[in-house]
Amino acid sequence: MSNMNDTPKLKWLFKMAWRDSRRNRTRLLLFISSIVLGIAALVAIYSLGESLTTNIDDQAAQLLGADLALSTNKEPSGDALTLIDSIGQNRSEEISFASMVYFTKTGGNRLAQIKALKGEYPYYGSLETIPLQAGHEFRNQRQALVEQSLMLQYQAQVGDSIQVGAVTFAIAGILEKAPGQNGITSTVAPAVYIPMQFLEQTGLMQKGSRIVYRYFYRLDNPQQAENLSSSLKERFELADLDYKTIAIQKEDTGRSFRDLTRFLGLVGFVALLLGCIGVASSIQIYIREKIASIAILRCLGVRPNEAFMIYLIQIIGIGLLGSWLGAVLGTFIQQVLPVVIKDFLPFDLIVAISWSSIIQGILIGTFISILFAMPPLLAIRNISPLNVLRNDLNQLTSWKDSTLWLIYTITLLFVYLFSFYQMQNARTALFFTLGVLLSFGLLYGIALLLMRVLKRFFPSSWGYLPRQGLANLFRPNNQTAILIVAIGLATSLIATLFLTQDILMQRIQLSTSDDQPNIVLFDIQSHQKDGVIEIAQRNKLAVQQIVPIVNMRLEEVNGHGVAYYRADSTTSKSSRIFGREYRVTFRDSLTSSETIMEGKWIGSYHASSGLIPISIEKGFAERGNMSLGDTLTFNVQGTLMQTQIASLRDVNWAEVQTNFLVVFPEGVLEEAPQFHVLMTHVPSPTVSANFQQEILLSYPNISMIDLALVIKILNELFNKIGFVIQFMAGFSILTGVLVLISSVMVSKYQRIQESVLLRTIGASQFQIFSITAMEYFFLGALASLTGIVLSLAGSWALARFSFDAPFNPALWPVAILALLVTLATVLIGVLNSREILTSSPLAILRKET
Repeated sequence: MSNMNDTPKLKWLFKMAWRDSRRNRTRLLLFISSIVLGIAALVAIYSLGESLTTNIDDQAAQLLGADLALSTNKEPSGDALTLIDSIGQNRSEEISFASMVYFTKTGGNRLAQIKALKGEYPYYGSLETIPLQAGHEFRNQRQALVEQSLMLQYQAQVGDSIQVGAVTFAIAGILEKAPGQNGITSTVAPAVYIPMQFLEQTGLMQKGSRIVYRYFYRLDNPQQAENLSSSLKERFELADLDYKTIAIQKEDTGRSFRDLTRFLGLVGFVALLLGCIGVASSIQIYIREKIASIAILRCLGVRPNEAFMIYLIQIIGIGLLGSWLGAVLGTFIQQVLPVVIKDFLPFDLIVAISWSSIIQGILIGTFISILFAMPPLLAIRNISPLNVLRNDLNQLTSWKDSTLWLIYTITLLFVYLFSFYQMQNARTALFFTLGVLLSFGLLYGIALLLMRVLKRFFPSSWGYLPRQGLANLFRPNNQTAILIVAIGLATSLIATLFLTQDILMQRIQLSTSDDQPNIVLFDIQSHQKDGVIEIAQRNKLAVQQIVPIVNMRLEEVNGHGVAYYRADSTTSKSSRIFGREYRVTFRDSLTSSETIMEGKWIGSYHASSGLIPISIEKGFAERGNMSLGDTLTFNVQGTLMQTQIASLRDVNWAEVQTNFLVVFPEGVLEEAPQFHVLMTHVPSPTVSANFQQEILLSYPNISMIDLALVIKILNELFNKIGFVIQFMAGFSILTGVLVLISSVMVSKYQRIQESVLLRTIGASQFQIFSITAMEYFFLGALASLTGIVLSLAGSWALARFSFDAPFNPALWPVAILALLVTLATVLIGVLNSREILTSSPLAILRKET
């Protein structure tokens, strides 16, 4: 019998929800519009993640260019060479290293990544060039492929000449794309491809050069590469050969972009939370205006839970519609995202509609809109018939309501679970949840404090219009605090991004200011040292440092080699410290960037002293689980040297110095094969160009780093990263705008009452306009200043504790940002209030009644 009664009752509830919403559908839709952009961001990011996964699966072979790739940073010989030869004959080779290139036509020079190629690599995909045939034709002639960014920078054309070492190559084509290459790598280390048959003639294969040897194989099928890598894994490790298959390439690339999409997803989620707070505030005012209607329903016999269900049905319906709109918008935004992140992509991204992402977005949007609307909706249960006469929502809610606390708990749990779903790390998700809670709580607390301070110290001496505009911030049913949170957070995101980039760039520029070194020359052979110093003196440049460097490998720690540590799963020492070549120096004193943390610095050594005392960098010791007194055996060009850790150093890597992980004392390495690094300061770009050109023509093997160019590259890199973050932060900004518009529309009824009252007692249209404009001016100014103060505090903390850099922010850009946010707030507020400002009191009352 109860089921027969329940069905008509449910129909009646839906009918009442529909009828009650007839005059409020626009307002209800506006409430939910606050979450549309958040849902759009999530759907776009989820769809992007799915498209990335699909494209990586489809294009992993083109990213690697082969079925199997081997690499090592030392020239293979003995067992390693035998192993390389045994895998297969369908093989290509690549030798890559950093070296200077010289454009003979324009006289420009630049450090580039030289890639000497032999064979038909890539086996999957191609070297995409202009003209198309250049990617094949250059291999058998004295020709080069030059990356597009280099060609544009030095205004070079196909057919021009480029000098690499002692050999001049004709530019066969412009390299647009190569396996694994993206916009970031081409900016930081542009590539120049040359045929391997001319490599020896360049004279660049000198002692001390950091060279990477790569071998690419085309096998019968990809599975054969997986089987080979699995069966030969131990032999690869013993030969210091890194290996990569298509499956490994797929996993590595996928992991990188999963991290990117997770980060962007969290930024979108912040926009969604911001919108949901706006929803909760708007629904609270909406329910407050409905108290009389609900009380009348209660007088007619409607039960509290039935009244609650009427408005819950409205929220569910509007939540579904808003989430659907967000999902549709997100699908369109997904088409734009590949353009936003194109510099980070090593492949062409083809996007497709992701129905799973759309469904996921709709479900999340509907659930979260209900969740945040529940606290004000719960007050409906406490509305009694007596509230026809007493319209006060505050008396209908109680902090002792267990259901209310349950909703708050579910909300926090939802934020945590969503964060965990994004990051797949419980601890990180907890910190993110606490960070979000702290950020919103701090902004809300500051907003309430500002309102209290303004109310307490109200400027009574001001004129009537500004006083009325300021007083409107405290009107009943105001949303000042929520708007300060929404607008302040968006402002804070943009300002913090700018200030952080400014801190990093200032730190780099500070390192190269005044007489600090700004040109670094490396790979200087011992017989070239005097000649280089002479060229520097001829250009009136002071040689600030000239440091000897010896290459060596670590063979044993405490008498045990790499095989022992790989076999012993109980040891805390990492076997990774063995698989690299160390660049080591020797001197008798510390530099300005070094501080002894443990032990004692020993600057000289005598043969009778026993083990050679060395100093190692503290972070390196921690990563390798090494401590004072440990013995290390180094292989120096075939000679074994027994050393002991005598001290641990803290190194300031940000300072422009030749910093090292390992430092030997004087009296040990003087006769070892070595090369040198020279540092000097050039006063102007003209002197720098002349000096670099003279060095390059005299000693083609010497490479140079121009720190002015490094600063330019880093600035470009920060701008590219910043653009992606700003794009996602834009969702938060637009959400703040929607929350503002929603606030104006929600409080429209009360504004009508105030406008009618003011017009009735003689206020002019201009006065009402001025009061409204000043209200939004104060609101925008308070919100933007709150966001900027928080961003300044956060940026100071980053500079002080993370970057260890001075904090000297450029205030004019953030001042402009504050002004723009304030003007935008005034414009939006006034435009959405124009009906109240331009209509007569009688016309407004007729329309609203």
